[in-house]
Amino acid sequence: MQRDELQEKILKLYRDEHAALGEAGGLRLLEQARQWDLAPLLRAGGVVVFPHAGVADCGHQIAAAVHAALDSGADTVLVVSVLHAFTEEMEQARRRVAAGGPPSAEASWGIQGPGLARGDNWASDHALISWRFFWELETRRRGLGARVPRVIERYPYLAGGKPEELPGIDELVAIARDAVIVSTADPFHHGIGYGDAPEASLPPDERGLALARRRIEEGMELLGRGDHWGYNQHCVSAKSDHRDAGQVISLLRGSLRGTIYDLVYTDASELYNAPPPTWVAGALIGYERVAR
Repeated sequence: MQRDELQEKILKLYRDEHAALGEAGGLRLLEQARQWDLAPLLRAGGVVVFPHAGVADCGHQIAAAVHAALDSGADTVLVVSVLHAFTEEMEQARRRVAAGGPPSAEASWGIQGPGLARGDNWASDHALISWRFFWELETRRRGLGARVPRVIERYPYLAGGKPEELPGIDELVAIARDAVIVSTADPFHHGIGYGDAPEASLPPDERGLALARRRIEEGMELLGRGDHWGYNQHCVSAKSDHRDAGQVISLLRGSLRGTIYDLVYTDASELYNAPPPTWVAGALIGYERVAR
């Protein structure tokens, strides 16, 4: 598929999944998410990372991040999001950067988001559709009205191992001083539809999920010690879409220790018109801020 065709297919899939879930299903997942209390982690300067894969599979993980942000008592929530490469130029730019090219040479280098003038690719990205769904549902259920915390969405692109040089990073540093931070990532894509050889493609069973956990933990260790370029290259090999957002949260919060609280998967065979196994791991991850 062409990239614009894939994007339209993904957006339709999200519309259909949310219609099938409905408000009752959303409330059920919000209740399921109560098994975790991650608000203390956010209050202590940590970061909660939630997936954006199929809502029926990982909606409870997204809902857990919503609860954490609301229960933290913060007035401002900074959401550091993935920005997907849905244009060929964006895809080629990130390939050039992964090969060692300078991010500053690329037109898409920088941080996008509402109210900014650095591009509007973020507006059609699907990464925060489910987050917004659960946020609206839960704030309405709680009857917060005018007391709803301010949510600021930001979408970094092409950190390239040097997130401190991203155009717009100073704004995020300032926001982060008084905000809690959540982020989104699908940290492991695997199988034939994602370019893995058939003989190396594992189904999402015990072995496949063990591989996913191991690769995600490798990335968490790199990010935790601030190895931004190492994390960038890990995301290339693990097929994680968190390469830019991850580097930014590391810059904003410093040394981190990650924990995987929950690991599920979404089958993507139909989405990519590919034979199984073709799937993406959805993980609820907490990064605790630690002293250097």
